[in-house]
Amino acid sequence: MSRRDMSIIAEFSVPAEEFALYETMCEVPGMTVEVERVVAHEADCIVPYFWTSGEKYETFERVANDDPSVRDLTKLDEVRDANLYRAEWVEDVETVAYTMTRTGATLLDATGKDGRWTLQLRFDTSEGTTAFQRYLEENELEAELHRLYEPTQPRLDGQPGLTDIQHETLVIALERGYYNTPRDVSMSELAAELGISQQALSKRLRGGHHTLVENSLTIDPPNADDRGP
Repeated sequence: MSRRDMSIIAEFSVPAEEFALYETMCEVPGMTVEVERVVAHEADCIVPYFWTSGEKYETFERVANDDPSVRDLTKLDEVRDANLYRAEWVEDVETVAYTMTRTGATLLDATGKDGRWTLQLRFDTSEGTTAFQRYLEENELEAELHRLYEPTQPRLDGQPGLTDIQHETLVIALERGYYNTPRDVSMSELAAELGISQQALSKRLRGGHHTLVENSLTIDPPNADDRGP
């Protein structure tokens, strides 16, 4: 794979009014929303699954049901410190969520708190990143780019291909003794240190473990373009 064909990781922060759940965050400022995954059921139907953590769940549900950026809010699970919901993003050309889906970006991580979202997106090519940024500029959408980088390629340089967030989480878990037997730190304690919910921590660990296993223990078949005549 040539360097120009490598995927790109972009880390942005955006105001909630340009992504999702702005009115909800204004009404319930103490809640944290962490996207678990996003599913495209149809071309124009984007469904996020997300966890919320905080104390005002009833208020969150009441306000979110009237929030114009989402519809069909459904609670799927309830645990001690977080609730899992499913909803639909309302298609709106004046949102970063719409831009993300229309330019082929893959959402790796999204956390909303205090009226702002932090996003980690993956683009298959640098052209996708350029198209995304151009669309933002043309529609005067505010998005602050923090980092833009290529994930490491394990079969070229021996690195595991983790994103920065996955790398940081796994290293901290290792340093705090999460992988020791018995564990020196619980998942709840580790999540509290990182300032995220246990569900978000579990997602990061699963993603990191998946990447390590996939890139360290499996071998892709050679690319047809690399085999020669």
